Amino acid sequence: MHPSVSYPREAGTPVSHLPFSPAVKVGNLVLVSGQASVDLSGQIVSDSFEGEFRRSVENLRKVLQCAGCDLTHVVQTRNYVRDADDLPLFNRLYRETFQAPYPARTTITGCLSPALRFEIECIAVANGLTD
Repeated sequence: MHPSVSYPREAGTPVSHLPFSPAVKVGNLVLVSGQASVDLSGQIVSDSFEGEFRRSVENLRKVLQCAGCDLTHVVQTRNYVRDADDLPLFNRLYRETFQAPYPARTTITGCLSPALRFEIECIAVANGLTD
């Protein structure tokens, strides 16, 4: 039996003009595309690293909510930090956002365009975690 595949989307989540879905739900697994500091129309909102981090995470929350999840359902994140000098601040903000035991995580620096300071993507389990 093949798991069901859906593309959860609701009004109030950021749009992109690029060819990708904000999230794909396969059974209980939710794969969320990179969320950056953008407004609802998909326009980049430049800010301090902290401002971009918080806006990106808020966008991530909105996409997860469409799929029946929240940050507690996240099992893995991939994080893109433009400037390695922002890593100490990133780690502090990450600890405020995710609780121990933390999701599996990969962080890559020096890979974003000058227009962005931060981007995050994740994998979540829609019905929560089981032991």
